[in-house]
Amino acid sequence: MGLIIILFFITTIFLNYFNLVKTDLNISKKILSKVDITEPKFTINNESKKIYITAKEGSFLNEDEILLKDNVRFNSNDFRIETEMVIFNRNKQTAKSKAKSKFISDNTIISSDGFNIYDNGEKIIFHGSANIILK
Repeated sequence: MGLIIILFFITTIFLNYFNLVKTDLNISKKILSKVDITEPKFTINNESKKIYITAKEGSFLNEDEILLKDNVRFNSNDFRIETEMVIFNRNKQTAKSKAKSKFISDNTIISSDGFNIYDNGEKIIFHGSANIILK
């Protein structure tokens, strides 16, 4: 009779332990998102300046392109661009966005529905509805 009670308690302890492990694994899966890079940092280099790129998350689309999401920032000595989603091409040194964006420099603010940075950061085209404020 005592042996049956001991086996019952040991079985109960093992079942509770395995349920805790299973619960911990499920919580870990929920916490981890489908992000390849956390807080990625890149640079677009050209002869006259560097543009530093940061974001909260990054996901590889292919060998060269990375989708940057959440609090994406482009910073150089001349300007800053803020947006929430960008496709950055590491090989071509380009960036394009179809998300609301804000370009800020000393005397200019441009709000647009997206942008395209190309020619190693020398040229920026703003897309969609754009508002320009000159100071």
